[in-house]
Amino acid sequence: MIDWRLASRRGVVLITALLALTLSACSSSRRVTDAVPGEATGGGTLSDIELTWYQAVVALPPVRDGDPVILARMADVMAKPPAWERPPTTIIYLHGCTGLGDLSTLRFLAGAGYLVIAPDSMARRYRPLQCDVATGRGGFNLFVYDFRLTELSFAINNIASLPWADSGDLFVLGGSEGAVAAALYRGDNLRGRVIAAWTCHGAPIVAGLASPPMEPVLSIVASDDPWYAEGVAVGQSGDCGEFMAGRPNARSLVLQHGEGHAVLSSGVGRQAILDFLALWKKR
Repeated sequence: MIDWRLASRRGVVLITALLALTLSACSSSRRVTDAVPGEATGGGTLSDIELTWYQAVVALPPVRDGDPVILARMADVMAKPPAWERPPTTIIYLHGCTGLGDLSTLRFLAGAGYLVIAPDSMARRYRPLQCDVATGRGGFNLFVYDFRLTELSFAINNIASLPWADSGDLFVLGGSEGAVAAALYRGDNLRGRVIAAWTCHGAPIVAGLASPPMEPVLSIVASDDPWYAEGVAVGQSGDCGEFMAGRPNARSLVLQHGEGHAVLSSGVGRQAILDFLALWKKR
């Protein structure tokens, strides 16, 4: 999806620093009352980064057998939080380059008993697409990945203050564009991360795996993913396994069953994710 062959990590550090300063100062033109309940935020104007949090989609697991999965915006859940005896394992879901779209992955994980929080990157006042689904090409906006890492860090920080979520039992699952952020996040406050539909290969700005050496990692990609085929995306074929040396709790799963880019909808992929979460979540 990325075709930047001249980018450097030094540039990324500078861009990240500048973006962090900019995001802290800039605010959206939308008032809180237009976006989320005022009592959830205390009133005032929401910044772009706050919008990604308060407009996040939350998938609440059933409280009792037979109950449905509930999907709601974060602002609404904060205004009327769930009441359970023990917070479930929490997953931050990072969507792909076109937004949240299909919520079946959130429903599936919540149905398995997990609390899923999906920040909405498209809630930003200025959030260009970095891919074109029609052509299967991406990498149009270098700074989008700084956006995604900032959104992830902001969500992790906010989850720590939620009494109905467990920041000590926290995973990140990213798909496609979101998987790049999941792979490059440098924090050591996760129980594990899942990198789906991404190869960990490409230009220096996106290549590699930044998780702590002992952190559990599961990467899933299909061998026939059209986004990373040679001739479409330069230097992006392969899988994250090439970056897992010295990481005893990391596993790369390459699917051979024709799933293409939709590994999160694959039965094999979903079972691998459930097995991974069950193995590494808090007991």
